[in-house]
Amino acid sequence: MARFTRAELESFRDTSVPDLLPGPDQELRLLFVGINPGLWTAATQTHFAHPGNRFYPALLRAGVLTEPVDPAEGMTDADRDRLRARGIGISNLAHRATAKASELSDEELREGGEALARLVDDARPRVVAVAGVTAYRSAFGERKAQQGRQPQPMPGTHHPHELWVVPNPSGLNAHETVDSLARAYAEVGRAAGLL
Repeated sequence: MARFTRAELESFRDTSVPDLLPGPDQELRLLFVGINPGLWTAATQTHFAHPGNRFYPALLRAGVLTEPVDPAEGMTDADRDRLRARGIGISNLAHRATAKASELSDEELREGGEALARLVDDARPRVVAVAGVTAYRSAFGERKAQQGRQPQPMPGTHHPHELWVVPNPSGLNAHETVDSLARAYAEVGRAAGLL
């Protein structure tokens, strides 16, 4: 596993990580949306890369992924190709790397929500799964939103899709386990036709 000093990680503050999206000839079935890149994610240029993050283990347990991904070293090209081939994409509400999501302003999240709506219209996913109900509420002004399938598509979009809010897989989210995350991710995987 890659190891970084605190100073090395801090040097990646405000760095962005490009979206992982299938190519133009591939269908985007399921777009996962994180809050923003953490410093480890920025350092490895791999979404959800922190060793304490349960994203990839939960996707594997859910059956959404068919092979394990060890993101802490940085995703391999083969890992990225497997996700794209399955029709899985990954983006973020905000693209600026921080040590904690709480460092983002509500304005950054609202602007990120507007940018995400444009991405959804361009990339045309079947299902959008936003990981983190608090960030979703801030980004879209949906103060009463709960986890699960949302009654309406994402505000500001024109492309039809199912919108889900799923639990954040960060190790800081102590309410969730790999098993509980896997149950939530299996629901969006079924909705996207991956299971």
